[in-house]
Amino acid sequence: METKDYIVFLCYFVIVAGYGLYIYYKKKSASGDSKDYFLAEGSLTWWAIGASLIASNISAEQFIGMSGSGFKIGLAIATYEWMAAATLIVVAVFFLPVYLKNKIFTMPQFLNVRYNGTVSMIMAVFWLLLYIVVNLTSILFLGALAVSSISGLDFQMCMIGLAVFAIIITLGGMKVIGYTDVIQVFFLILGGLATTYLALDLVSTHFGGNGILDGFNLVHEKANDHFHMILEPDNPNYIDLPGLSVLIGGMWVINLSYWGCNQYITQRALGADLGTARNGLLFAAVLKLLMPLIVVLPGIAAYVLYQDGKFQQEMLAGGELNPDRAYPVLLSLLPTGLKGLSFAALTAAVVASLAGKANSVATIFSLDIYQKIFDKNASERKLVNVGKITIVVSMVLAIIIAPHLGIDKKGGFQYIQEYTGFVSPGIFAMFLLGFFWKKTTSNAALFATIGGFLMSIVLKFLPKFMDLSFLASTGFSVPLNGVYEIPFIDRVGFVFIFCLIGMYFISLFDNKRGIVPKGLEVDSTMFKTKTGFAVGALIVLGITAALYTVFW
Repeated sequence: METKDYIVFLCYFVIVAGYGLYIYYKKKSASGDSKDYFLAEGSLTWWAIGASLIASNISAEQFIGMSGSGFKIGLAIATYEWMAAATLIVVAVFFLPVYLKNKIFTMPQFLNVRYNGTVSMIMAVFWLLLYIVVNLTSILFLGALAVSSISGLDFQMCMIGLAVFAIIITLGGMKVIGYTDVIQVFFLILGGLATTYLALDLVSTHFGGNGILDGFNLVHEKANDHFHMILEPDNPNYIDLPGLSVLIGGMWVINLSYWGCNQYITQRALGADLGTARNGLLFAAVLKLLMPLIVVLPGIAAYVLYQDGKFQQEMLAGGELNPDRAYPVLLSLLPTGLKGLSFAALTAAVVASLAGKANSVATIFSLDIYQKIFDKNASERKLVNVGKITIVVSMVLAIIIAPHLGIDKKGGFQYIQEYTGFVSPGIFAMFLLGFFWKKTTSNAALFATIGGFLMSIVLKFLPKFMDLSFLASTGFSVPLNGVYEIPFIDRVGFVFIFCLIGMYFISLFDNKRGIVPKGLEVDSTMFKTKTGFAVGALIVLGITAALYTVFW
């Protein structure tokens, strides 16, 4: 980068940090209440909630990992984004009312209220490990990889710099995160669109076209096989996106678990009233529809250019083709000034996502572990201070762990999805039945927690030691280096069904023994929506259905 790029980036840093300080002092609570710090109770508007959801969700794994998947697989990877738009509507209508009616502030708290302290504590530990070892580390690693590639700075220094920037924002609490995320999303979208424009313009210029519309048509023409949402079993990438499972199978479990049972996502909405929270999720759904344009299309454009002889050396890492290099390579070609803007967008995505996840780690540890085990009478101020210490410790752990996980070998985005998939089926099963079936018992929830995790491990590794070639004709498995493997999205679906069946029979057995489970306050009136939200939701669902139809 040149001096002008660093000036643009510095302006971004000053704007975000300055606005964060302004929000912190303007909305600072004199009491130092823990719920105000962790949830920004009553302070976030619908647009702040929606922007914060996207900022927390879109990070290096999307910019770098999903763009890399666009290079390798194509538009099919966009199913995570477009399916999320529909999922956010489901969560807004059916999940949020249950949380808010029962005054739920953390996911372990829900499990404690609905089941018991044992289930709650096991899952609190599970979530902490997942957020730190999988989420924080992978985002920090991929973010530092991109920042280092573009700026030329030392990789380790980039990791430390991103972590420090995120800590500065996170220590201000959810109010600061929520409102600074609005700025972060602005930079994210503006810089992302600039990179997409460049990628399409490069394709157009390279093949003698005229403008970005020609560029898009050329990308579609040159990489037509990269514009199918539903992959056939003979596609080498079927193992990652197995056919119709992305529409009617495990993809729903992955999305509903992520958007509906995930602390660092639902946390943005839990401090608001129902109407505001629902509108925030609807706004996030609209933004989700735009994300493939920003994070997937540049990867496909880079693939077209690579296939025609460009970036042959730039796309290599350790002498091998690395799809995750696609986005950093494109960023390096941006003109001066615009490169600084896109660099700021990428940094914004990384920092916002790190801040959101670190705040959720602090929330779960402070309210669900520290207060229950170490100091039941802890003051509100002490809980906030424990949360701040937890934020710093979790970032330090992520810096130490990240270089040793081999994230770059698997592909950043797929790495996160697969390893989150070990716990998401059991989590979603216990939440779903906990919401809507009053007979579900805590023993059944324990089965889903532990049994679902163990079943995921079995289905992941057992097929490698068995002859499963007969499954090839069913579409549930494909040859991978001579070994048959169950695609992880199918695995998630199978484990979810296994958990539901197990929970059903365990609950019936417990009911016969006289065990009366704790229920939640749920009635049909909770799920009614206002006309404006209903119209907006139908438009989002209609656009989603149309996109799948066009790119089938």
